[in-house]
Amino acid sequence: MTSLPFTAPYCRNCASRRGYANCRPSAESFGRFDFTPTSKRRMHMKTELQFAMFALALAVSGPALAQDNKASIVGAWRMTSLQFTNSEGSLAEVPYSGQVIFSQSGSLSVQAMDPDPAAKPTTYTANGYEAYYGPVEIDEAKNTFTITVESSLVRDLIGQKLVRKFQVTEDQLVILPADPSEGWRVTYERF
Repeated sequence: MTSLPFTAPYCRNCASRRGYANCRPSAESFGRFDFTPTSKRRMHMKTELQFAMFALALAVSGPALAQDNKASIVGAWRMTSLQFTNSEGSLAEVPYSGQVIFSQSGSLSVQAMDPDPAAKPTTYTANGYEAYYGPVEIDEAKNTFTITVESSLVRDLIGQKLVRKFQVTEDQLVILPADPSEGWRVTYERF
C-alpha cells in the first residue's frame, strides 16, 4: 500500500483547502453550512453565552432603567442660583455657574465657578473655582446626604465628611448646609 501525501480536505462550506475547522465563509458560501454535532454544540454554547451576557447587562442596568422617580436626587443638575447671607442678614445672589452629579453608583461630583477672576478663596474655592468628588450616602427619608471628599481642588477638604440638606421638587434641587450658620443656598435644575 502506498501512502499519499497529506492534503487538507476540502471545506464542505466554501470548497477551500483550509479545511472545515478553519473555514472563514465568504458571502458566496453563506447559508451552505453543514452543521455537524460539534458546530451545533458551539452554536448552542454561543447562544447561551449571549443570553448570559444579556441577562448580566440587564441586571446591571436595571436600577438605572428603573430610575424614573422625578423626586430622586440621583442625576445631573445645573446650577441656577447661588445665594449667601450678607452682612445685613438677607440672602444675596452670587453670579456662579456650575453643576452637581449624583451617580447611580453612589458618587457625587461638584464643579462651580465664580466669573470674577479676582475672587477671594473660600473654604470650598480656590481662584473662584470649586471642584470636589467622592462617595456619597443619601438619606432620602431625612433629605440629607453626606459626601466623604476623596479629591478636591482645595486640598484641606480631602477626607472631610460634608453633610448637606436637600429638597427635590420636580426638576429643581435646593442644597443647604447642615449648619445654617454657613449661610448659603444653591438651586439647581435637572439636565
